[in-house]
Amino acid sequence: MLRKRLIYNTALLTGSSLLMSCIGMAFQVWLVGRIGSAGIGLYQLVLSVTNLCATFAISGIRFAATRLVSEEIGGDNSTGIRAAMGRCISYGALFGLAAAAVLWLLAEPLGFLWIGDARTVLSLRISALGMPCISLCAAISGYFTACGRVWKPTLVHLIEQLIGIALVAFCLEQVPAADIEKSCAAVTLGRLAADIISLVMMFLAYRFDRRRHYGLMSRGTRLTERMLKIALPLAVSAYARSALTTLQHLLVPRGLKSAGYSADGALSGYGVIQGMVLPIVFFPSCIMAALAELIVPELTEAQVRKDAPGIRRTTGELFRLSLIFSLAVGVFMFVFADMLGQAVYKSAEAGRYIRILAPLIPIMYTDMTVDGCLKGLGQQVWSMAINILDALLGLLLVWQLLPRYALGAYIFIIYFTELVNFVLSVNRLRKLLGGRLTARRSSPETTAQKSAVPPA
Repeated sequence: MLRKRLIYNTALLTGSSLLMSCIGMAFQVWLVGRIGSAGIGLYQLVLSVTNLCATFAISGIRFAATRLVSEEIGGDNSTGIRAAMGRCISYGALFGLAAAAVLWLLAEPLGFLWIGDARTVLSLRISALGMPCISLCAAISGYFTACGRVWKPTLVHLIEQLIGIALVAFCLEQVPAADIEKSCAAVTLGRLAADIISLVMMFLAYRFDRRRHYGLMSRGTRLTERMLKIALPLAVSAYARSALTTLQHLLVPRGLKSAGYSADGALSGYGVIQGMVLPIVFFPSCIMAALAELIVPELTEAQVRKDAPGIRRTTGELFRLSLIFSLAVGVFMFVFADMLGQAVYKSAEAGRYIRILAPLIPIMYTDMTVDGCLKGLGQQVWSMAINILDALLGLLLVWQLLPRYALGAYIFIIYFTELVNFVLSVNRLRKLLGGRLTARRSSPETTAQKSAVPPA
């Protein structure tokens, strides 16, 4: 059976995620009404670039902190936790500041030449100031995930979201509704202020929590080497995937223009799918996202203890539960697509695209769980390699198909890349577990197969 701590933390994280998703969805609906689908499209383009810089700022440190601290806990070496976190925080600060400098200095070339819209430059510069906050919060959040005290970062994120919404609304009230550039900058400024507040709260929570791990700093455990061995390969892989995904998103409006759309029409079409439909499609996925995050320290600790039967049992149960849940969500979305589009956005077009994407939900959701299991078993580089292939295929297909077939091609590309990612990820996990993904009881036979799961 799943461990009680995993069940408790999953329920906590899921409940909070549902609450935050409801709040975020309501805010997204208000934002669409305030700045329009073209404004949402412009903001999504800004996010595509800032997400790339955020990937550089984080550089694998969240997962590295989770796995490193989990290894110390699994090895009953509590005195090494503070030393590990000192290195992770220093790493996060270094890469966060570097990302901020790069985005600030390259804002104009990125806005004019890469995005192709001068209205994004101001928002990019504002986003640059938040990069250190993002990287440091990622490191500290990884610590709390490994320790099983996810309620602390969860509470911080909830407060951050509420404050962020209030700040965005306040900033938007100061700019003309018809000015897309200033509206986008106002949203970005509100988000920046919320990120700063979040960092302060997260750091205070960590300072109080780390008192549990007082003692002599551990030596001889090669913490720096282990951290870099985990973080750097993951970072390089993340850079490649994020860069390819960013290029793909930037090519979508250009491809739609080539297909005959106007500039604002291209932004609007892109905004409907990326900024309106996909948030609804992924709304119930917070349960799978919680499991994918929390399973990492559980599997890492089990791997350190060489508990192969427990690993197979846990991953099998998670795979089965993910598949059942995602099938139910997919059927619900397909049946009530029109109602959702009208109720949330008053848009028949949004409802139509929700129904089109609904059959893909089981693949999307289950892939989240599989990805978390791979990372928990130390297969993060393999997982990122699959994601890079996914992004590369998406980029090539957007470049070739979108100018000819417009939004129909974009839907096809989403289906194709998700299916490729899922098949490759499941195949890798099956090989690690000896060819099975369904849960089964422990027996002398399964105990004898421990070598099927690689050591930490």
